[in-house]
Amino acid sequence: MRRDHSGRLSAAGPQRSLATYASASDDDTIVAMQSAREYFDFLNHAYLSVHKTKEDLFWATYMATSDDQEGFVRAESAYKEFIGDPAKLAQTREEITVVRAAPPGPERDALLHGLTGWLALFEANIIDSNDGRSLMRDIVDAEATLFEQKRAHEPRHLNDQGEWEVASLPMLATNISTNRVEERRRSSFDAFREIERWVLDHGFLDLVAMRNRFARTLGFDNYFEMKLRKNERMTTDALMRLLDDFIRHTDAANARALADLRARHGNDAAAPWNLRFHASGDVVRRLDAYMPFGLALRRWINSFRRLGIQFRGATMQLDLLERPGKHQNGFCHGPVPSWFTEDGRWVPAAINFTSEAKPDQVGSGLRAINTLFHEGGHAAHFANVTQNSPCFSQEYPPTSMAYAETQSMFCDQLVTDADWMMRYGATPAGEAIPPALILERIASSQPMRAFDARSIAVVPYFESALYQLADDDLTAQRVLALARETEVRVLGIESPRPLLAIPHLLNQESAASYQGYLLAYMAVSQTRAHFLREFGYLADNPAIGPALTEHYWEPGNSVDHDRMLRSLTGDGFSARHLAEECNASAEEVCARAEASMRDAAARTYPDKVPASLDAHIRIVHGSELIADSSAGEAAMCDRFEGWVRAHYATAPLHDSTMKEMKDIEGA
Repeated sequence: MRRDHSGRLSAAGPQRSLATYASASDDDTIVAMQSAREYFDFLNHAYLSVHKTKEDLFWATYMATSDDQEGFVRAESAYKEFIGDPAKLAQTREEITVVRAAPPGPERDALLHGLTGWLALFEANIIDSNDGRSLMRDIVDAEATLFEQKRAHEPRHLNDQGEWEVASLPMLATNISTNRVEERRRSSFDAFREIERWVLDHGFLDLVAMRNRFARTLGFDNYFEMKLRKNERMTTDALMRLLDDFIRHTDAANARALADLRARHGNDAAAPWNLRFHASGDVVRRLDAYMPFGLALRRWINSFRRLGIQFRGATMQLDLLERPGKHQNGFCHGPVPSWFTEDGRWVPAAINFTSEAKPDQVGSGLRAINTLFHEGGHAAHFANVTQNSPCFSQEYPPTSMAYAETQSMFCDQLVTDADWMMRYGATPAGEAIPPALILERIASSQPMRAFDARSIAVVPYFESALYQLADDDLTAQRVLALARETEVRVLGIESPRPLLAIPHLLNQESAASYQGYLLAYMAVSQTRAHFLREFGYLADNPAIGPALTEHYWEPGNSVDHDRMLRSLTGDGFSARHLAEECNASAEEVCARAEASMRDAAARTYPDKVPASLDAHIRIVHGSELIADSSAGEAAMCDRFEGWVRAHYATAPLHDSTMKEMKDIEGA
C-alpha cells in the first residue's frame, strides 16, 4: 500500500497480499498485533476507495448527469466483489483470533471492535461460491439494463389544469391525492398500472428468477429469505408472525375507515384512484398555501437546528427537483462514511440526498418538507457515526434497514405533529395556519393510520410470496394476479400505489427489504412515546438531537435494532405503540393535538440552539449549482427561494417570512 497526498492508504498502488498479513508467528504478540492493525487499516482504506467510486457513479447515473452506465456496472461489481470476498472473511476471522489472544487494553479492544465490525460486514455479504459471484455479476448487469431502459419510460397523466404531461412517480402520487377531478386522478392511477406492465415486460421476472438462483447458491430457500436473514437477522416465519399479529390487531380500524369513506362519499370513494383524495385530498390542497415548496429548505434547517441536530462538518449535496431522466424516488446515500482514522483524525461524511418535487404542483410543498425531514434524518444518522472504521457507517448490511429507517421516519413524522405545524405553517405572506385546519387534517388522516401502516405491510407479504413462486409460475399474468390478491387481502381494496410500480422492488439493495419500513414505523412510535414521557413535547425540543446522537447514531451498526431501542427507551422492540396509535379514534388524537398546541403557545423555548447545522451544503439541480452554504445557511435559503420563484409560477416571499432565519447565524 502507498500513501496518497491526503495521507490515506491508497488501494491504487502495490498492495500486500492477504497472506502476508498472516506471517507473524503465533507466539510473537507484538508482531501479530501489528499485522492485525495493518490488515485493519488496509480494509478501512481499500473499502473507502471502492465504496466512493461506486457511490459517485451511482449518484451521477441516477441523477442523469452521466450516461456512464458501464462504468457504474464495473464499480458496482468491484464493490460487490470486495464485500463478498471469502478470502477477506477468512483473514478477518484469523486476525480476530490473534487479537483476542492479546492482553486486554484500549488499543487491543479498539482493534477487536473494528475487526468485529468487518466480520459482520463480510458475513452479511459473503458470496462463497464461484457460481454465486458469477450470478451476482449477471444480476448487476441485468439491473443496470433495466434501469437504463426505465429512465427513458415516460408515464403521462392529466394534471391539475386538465393537460396531459409526463409525470414522475411523486407527481402521480400527488395528483391522485389532491386533484379534484376523478378522471384526472384515474389517469395517474392508470399510469401506475402502465408502469407495472412495463416492468413485467422488461426483465423484472427474469431478475426475480436470477435472484432466487443466487440465494440458493448461498444455501437459502429463496431471495426474500436470504435478504431478511442478512438484513434484519429474522426468519420469514418470524416476520410473518409479526405481520399477521399487527394486521389482526388493526383489522377493525382499517374496516371502519373504508366503511366511513363509503358512507360519507359513496361506494366509489374507496376506488384506488379516489381513496386518498376523499380521505384527505381537499385538506391537503388547503394546507398547500401554508406549506409552500420554496420555504421547505429554510424550515427544515430551522427545525433541525432547534432540535439540536448537528452534522459534524459533513458535506451534503441536495438535488430536490424533478427533471427528465432523474431517478423517480427520494433516497440518501453517503459516498464517504464518517469515522475516526487510525491516528484519531475525524473524517466527516459526504452525503447526497434527493427528492422529486414539482414546485408548481398542489401538494408539492408538504411532500417536499416530508422528504427533507426523511432523507435529512438519514443524513444526520450517517454523519454522526463515531466508530473507528467506515464499515459501521454505511447503509448496506449489516446495517439493518429497520435501524436506518427508524432515524429518517422519526424525523419525517415531526412535520405532521400539530405543534410543529402551528410553529412552522404559514403562507409566504406570513399568515399563520389556522388551528382548525390542523385539526381537520388530523380528523381526516387519523382514520387512515391503520390503512397506511398496512400499505407498508402489503409489500413484504407480496415479495415473500413472489420469491416462493417456481420459475415456471413467474409469468406476468400470475404475478399481477398475486399483486392484486395481496393488496385486497391486506388493505381491503386494490392499492392506490400498485405494488409493481414501487421502485424498491427493482434494485437488489432495496428489493425484499421493504418490511424494514414497517419495523421502523413500530420503533418510531416507541421512540416518540419515550420522548413524550420524558419531555412532554417533540417539535423544537433541543434535547432530542443529542439523545438521538448518543443512543441511535454514534454506535452505527455496531449495535442491532433492539439494543439501540433499549439504550434510549429501556425497552426492547415492540409493535404495541404503533398498534395503539392506529386504533386511536380521531377524537382522541384531536384532543391530544389541541393540548399540544396550547402547550406550545405557552411554552418558553430555549434561546441557545446551534447557529447552523455544522455542514457544508450544496443545493443542485443536476449539474447546476443553485445555492450553497459558503456565505451561511440563511443566504443559501434566500438564493434557493429566488431560484424557485424565477423558474416556477410561485408567489414571491414576503419579508415577514424572513424572520424565521434571523437567528440562524450568530444566535
